[in-house]
Amino acid sequence: MKKILKKSLASVAIIATIFLIGSTIISNNMPTIYNASECCEMKLSDNFPLSIKPINSPSKYENKSILKSPKYKANLTLLNIIPIKSVEINIVDEIKVMPCGTPFGVKIFTEGAMVIETSNVKSEHGICNPSKISGIKKGDTIIKINDFEIRNNEDLAYQIEHSGGTPLNVTLNRNKSEIHTQITPIKSIDDQNYKIGVWVRDSSAGIGTVTFYDKNQKTFSGLGHGICDIDTEEILPLSYGDVVNAKINNVCKGIKGVPGQLKGCFTDFKPIGQLKANTETGVYGYLNIPPCNNQEISLAMKQNVKTGPAKIICTVSSEGPKYYNINIDSINYNEKNPTKNLLISIKDENLISKTGGIVQGMSGSPIIQNNTLVGAITHVFINDPQKGYGIFAETMVKDCDKIFGSIYKNVA
Repeated sequence: MKKILKKSLASVAIIATIFLIGSTIISNNMPTIYNASECCEMKLSDNFPLSIKPINSPSKYENKSILKSPKYKANLTLLNIIPIKSVEINIVDEIKVMPCGTPFGVKIFTEGAMVIETSNVKSEHGICNPSKISGIKKGDTIIKINDFEIRNNEDLAYQIEHSGGTPLNVTLNRNKSEIHTQITPIKSIDDQNYKIGVWVRDSSAGIGTVTFYDKNQKTFSGLGHGICDIDTEEILPLSYGDVVNAKINNVCKGIKGVPGQLKGCFTDFKPIGQLKANTETGVYGYLNIPPCNNQEISLAMKQNVKTGPAKIICTVSSEGPKYYNINIDSINYNEKNPTKNLLISIKDENLISKTGGIVQGMSGSPIIQNNTLVGAITHVFINDPQKGYGIFAETMVKDCDKIFGSIYKNVA
């Protein structure tokens, strides 16, 4: 009897430990704040039967005019019974935007000169790498030499070449932090010019996809991820950027191991808008005219997104944007990697025959489910081009609101 009791207690202890570990993992990977149009119990689409149960009585805040953004305390529960963590429901107004799926061209100019590589310099005293000695790294952006602001490559070259070999105070932008160092240019025996041993870039250009447009504010959001430097893979620090018209005229199909690509070109170099921000969750800016004539639809909050059938809008030919069938395979609510919250797979044979699945250039294609905007494509699986990741549309709208101000009322 004692042996049975010991085994039972051991089993209970093991189950309790597993539950505790599982609850901690779930808690750490689930958001604390949820936006909703009303306070009610919400079931989440996840690998576990999770739901959000309000604690406060909704009648307490029925008059929205009392509070600009009513908030309710709630519990995130497992099996609708077991509390996992305390959360908050933030009551927001309904948000409507125009889903697009149309291509746009962008010319982006960095804030300063981005270091894409460091190199040795041959001088009469031997080979030296001043940039390495000073601590300058690949991915840094040089924003100031002494008291002179560096706007582009030409500014940097001028300051170095006219230094006379005297030490220069350098201000760098590294991971959004300012770094200060000193560097001494040396004269190259190759061309007799002073150098510090860096290769830099101050601009980039490409074609992406518009996710949604706000016709009242004339703002747009696109890509679902930032524009990165091809060499450093760092997000380009935006000084300013122009948006221009572009068209898709060909497709390089994706196959296992080789990502495909939409091939297009700028149709006019005259700007039709401006970029305001280049961030982890996408690019944001102004457009003088709507990129399409689609009807506005409601934004789905993250808890409203469900696994199952959905559609994307994308442009893969000169015929313009079309709807294609996909499936939302799973949902990850972890906010630490916001561009990979949705796992999707392409189910449309027409799209697969044209592109092989998801290809470069389709990033930003809006994901529609139940006539609501739920997200945007962000990444493709290199070894399976019919699968990829997506970002919650709510995340893009929240960042849009931070950039442009209170465009979308009461977005937490």
